[in-house]
Amino acid sequence: MEANYEAETELRGQADIWKYMLSFADSMALKCAVELRIPDIIHSHASQITLSQIASGFADSPSPDLTYLERIMRLLVRRNIFTAHHQSDGAETLYGLTHSSRWLLRDSELSLSLAFVLETHPSLMAPWHCFSQCVKDGGIAFAFAHGREIWEFASHNPDFNTLFNDGMGCTARIVLRAIVSEYKDGFDHVGSLVDVGGGIGGAIAEIVKSYPHIRGINFDLPHVIATAPVYPGVSHVGGDMFEGIPNADAIFMKV
Repeated sequence: MEANYEAETELRGQADIWKYMLSFADSMALKCAVELRIPDIIHSHASQITLSQIASGFADSPSPDLTYLERIMRLLVRRNIFTAHHQSDGAETLYGLTHSSRWLLRDSELSLSLAFVLETHPSLMAPWHCFSQCVKDGGIAFAFAHGREIWEFASHNPDFNTLFNDGMGCTARIVLRAIVSEYKDGFDHVGSLVDVGGGIGGAIAEIVKSYPHIRGINFDLPHVIATAPVYPGVSHVGGDMFEGIPNADAIFMKV
């Protein structure tokens, strides 16, 4: 019995290592689905659909590989991202959305789609490979991976800067929805509010929309502010928080 227990424990330990070694596969499979906008394609049909129907919705893909797609979908069904209905008459399997994949609808008011694209972007994945160097030498993983910190990197890479701002905007809308609904009277006596590191202004705009008496100030680095849209009641100010912050009755920061 003791020998069997030790053998089983050893195998479980091995299984754990295999699990951690290959856990990235879930993220990469889901990234594939998000990039192909599979949740949006299924949602557009308002019902469960087949692999062929999913593939027909891919942009600029005249000959998609259905076998590869089926393998991706099988894994994501296993992870409860999508549902699969195997029809009794042998017809094609039908795929549908779950509560999880509904958070990946690109045009939904509250969506994590672009945040997921951001977090799995090669530029943000590369620093994870630098942890051992950080432990040995100290420093910032992103700087080891790219030769500069993320803010400077974004200022020199417009496409990444746009993706970063859009991804952060996704999470800001979700967080602000909770703050505005639960904080209740917290902003009643605030006449002006500055959001430090406010990105393109989505967060402060949500607060001002719920509390129109507030004069909102969105404060971030100049290259971020340069792409910020116009929001009623919000002014955009570019600068460096380590050098100075615009005056206001209160400061709002997300950490």
